[in-house]
Amino acid sequence: MSKTALVILANGAEEMEFVIAADTLRRAGIAVTVAGLAGSEPVKCSRDVVIVPDTSLESVKATKFDVVILPGGLGGSKALAASAMVGEILKQQEKENRIVAAICAAPTALAAFDIGKGKSLTSYPSFKSQLESHYKYIDDQKVVQDGNLITSRGPGTAFDFGLKIAEVLAGPEKAAEVAKGMLL
Repeated sequence: MSKTALVILANGAEEMEFVIAADTLRRAGIAVTVAGLAGSEPVKCSRDVVIVPDTSLESVKATKFDVVILPGGLGGSKALAASAMVGEILKQQEKENRIVAAICAAPTALAAFDIGKGKSLTSYPSFKSQLESHYKYIDDQKVVQDGNLITSRGPGTAFDFGLKIAEVLAGPEKAAEVAKGMLL
């Protein structure tokens, strides 16, 4: 049975982080569902790239996924942090010991809902001050995994982020195969 991933896409999301993570996971054979926070309408990302979600978050909120992924981007992360539905999904994911992953500014959405409190994580450097009182902040690694929490720093670390999630879900051999195919 294929592993599953939910990527929540909000207006203002960082498109590189979204596309690279989703694409890397699909290359690893993981069934990725892209759910729009505000519905299934096209989402305008932080650099004006428009992406059409597969579905709305509302329509998949009760579905169990092996990983829930939050792309960064300041506007997208603020929208994720302000959504009670995102909070419910993240809390359920954590309660059931499934993976939660966030990159760039998105760890601030984790903090908004007390997800992974006390664990090690990383983020885009400018968000360190918002996170270090709730987490063990790591600023010298591209990707930090602490149990079922996976975090990363920004657009330049998106391949590492996607490959780490692929490694956890599909195994190190599959992640290495995907990386080799992408010339990483």
